[in-house]
Amino acid sequence: MDGVHDMGGMHGFGPVEHEENEPVFHEPWEGRVCGFDAASIEPITPSLDASRHALEQLPPDIYLGSSYYERWLYRIERQLVALGRITPDEVEERMAYCRENPDAPTPHNSNPAIVERAMTRYTKLRERLDRPDGERPHLRVGDYVRTKNIHPKGHTRLPRYVRGKTGVIDRVYGSHDFPDTNAHGLGAQPHGLYNVRFEAEELWGADTEGKGALHIDLWERYLDPIEAPD
Repeated sequence: MDGVHDMGGMHGFGPVEHEENEPVFHEPWEGRVCGFDAASIEPITPSLDASRHALEQLPPDIYLGSSYYERWLYRIERQLVALGRITPDEVEERMAYCRENPDAPTPHNSNPAIVERAMTRYTKLRERLDRPDGERPHLRVGDYVRTKNIHPKGHTRLPRYVRGKTGVIDRVYGSHDFPDTNAHGLGAQPHGLYNVRFEAEELWGADTEGKGALHIDLWERYLDPIEAPD
């Protein structure tokens, strides 16, 4: 969907700061937030695509004003409320308690079943991500394509800055779940997934710095095959 989360190619956010030897988590609370979903008895979101779409529902001021794991925390809170597992009043009561008691110890749960459930969800993914029984790819390495200029209301993995652009198939991954439908409970609908190479000038114009290229993984339904440019 179109929104502030689709930040590729947007100006005004400053340079990307590279942190040497960046840790997995900068603060202990980030690790706990990361484990919330995995430790729950029932998943907070039914799929990775639905989880990403839930982040896209955050109000723009919250999304842009929050760090990576703060966004996760807001998403988890909103999803738990939507599922009826907690109420907004319970959240506010707990927040008020923490504000009044900043040194209060963080509650811990030592139930080994919860630890095992979290570890299983993070470490025992299915062996292969491609879908041998899905619709087979129709494009081949070297084929030229133009991305569709679409503006879906729901989740999509086609960035705005690459829509309507010409590229060439660099790699064929096979058949994979389609995020645009999987995020909304409309079925996985697996089909061809490709790595597409876009020249820098095609994306950024003649004033682009250097002569590089960008590789983006895109599903076949985003692409229209075209004849090779002269």
